Amino acid sequence: MKQILVADSGSTKTEWWTNGQIYRTRGLNPFFVSPEEIRHVIETELPRGIRPEAVYFYGAGATPEKALDLSDTLSAVYKGAEIHVWSDMLGAARALCGDTPGIACILGTGANSCLYDGKDMTANVSPLGYIIGDEGSGAVLGKLFVGALLKNQFPKGLKEEFLYRYGTTPAEIMDCIYRRPLPNRYLASFSPFIASHLGVREIREMVREAFRLFIVRNVKQYPEHVSLPVHFAGSVSKHYEEVLSEACEAEHITLGRILATPIESLVAYHDK
Repeated sequence: MKQILVADSGSTKTEWWTNGQIYRTRGLNPFFVSPEEIRHVIETELPRGIRPEAVYFYGAGATPEKALDLSDTLSAVYKGAEIHVWSDMLGAARALCGDTPGIACILGTGANSCLYDGKDMTANVSPLGYIIGDEGSGAVLGKLFVGALLKNQFPKGLKEEFLYRYGTTPAEIMDCIYRRPLPNRYLASFSPFIASHLGVREIREMVREAFRLFIVRNVKQYPEHVSLPVHFAGSVSKHYEEVLSEACEAEHITLGRILATPIESLVAYHDK
């Protein structure tokens, strides 16, 4: 059997599978990480001695032009290997749907969706990023949460609990968002706190509305949403599964599979 290396890379982390083992490195989105940094991560954060015959890399930010740079970087590290680079969206679709048509979505640090015909993506609504799009993503949930928190929109005591938990101040939060690199990851890092406070009515309503907007602005642009199941991959979709189900029901969407991570299903896809 051909020795393969399969990678699923988001903006926050990358999962790699080879020889039955899963390894994790930081995210390798080429819009945020240079080719030199990507090579450094691969060479220092993955075990030495991996010698795949083929590399199947699915990554956030792997647009056609960026995919060429990623392919060159992977070729330089894994000399002689067959290199394939695709978007993380196609990876999610293949993991969630296999060779069956469906609508596949990602809700992680960022958000995305596509219409899948059982082999390839046939339509994709641009996610637009966390500032003007990415509804329902970890970054947007963090942005909505912090904005409401600092404007005192939650029950008394929640702001103090949050600031104590993260050892931070309003001034430091503003500095991290507006002055430091990768504010999308920073905002998404608050997702565990949000998820652990879904019993607070205002927070639950905020999350449900973010998911509903994702469905309205993305999923419902595919006419096939009335007949096809809608599947989700990503940590946010898994950790907020109950609220996501509520949003799908409210928008009359047939909820399909939910995967925290697509890596093992992608391995099964390529093994097949």
